[in-house]
Amino acid sequence: MPRIFLMLGAINAFLCVAFGAFGAHGLKLRLSADMLTVYQTGVQYHFYHALGLIMVGLVLLHFPKSRTVVLSGWLMLAGIVLFSVSLYALSLTGIRELGAIAPLGGMAFLSAWILLAYGIRATK
Repeated sequence: MPRIFLMLGAINAFLCVAFGAFGAHGLKLRLSADMLTVYQTGVQYHFYHALGLIMVGLVLLHFPKSRTVVLSGWLMLAGIVLFSVSLYALSLTGIRELGAIAPLGGMAFLSAWILLAYGIRATK
């Protein structure tokens, strides 16, 4: 299981660099300043949680049987999809309703971090 999260983290970090470069070079003249900020926020949180997925993988090397830590990793991935991807879609399409999905991703991120802390604390 650690290998899955290490790979997911590396793949997502790659995507962050690609999406960040696309935003900086391909979208600067196509999006309003507000929508570019929304896009960049998606990239920023995507990158934090790509690193979080790598952290989950490393923690699982030490605590391989912790289902709580595994759950935290899946919640981070869900948060990336719900938060970052919804912000990418909002900024690129202008469909404001997509912004309503982002708080669900934020809750997934918060849940992931607290479960990671709990999983580390509770595992012997």
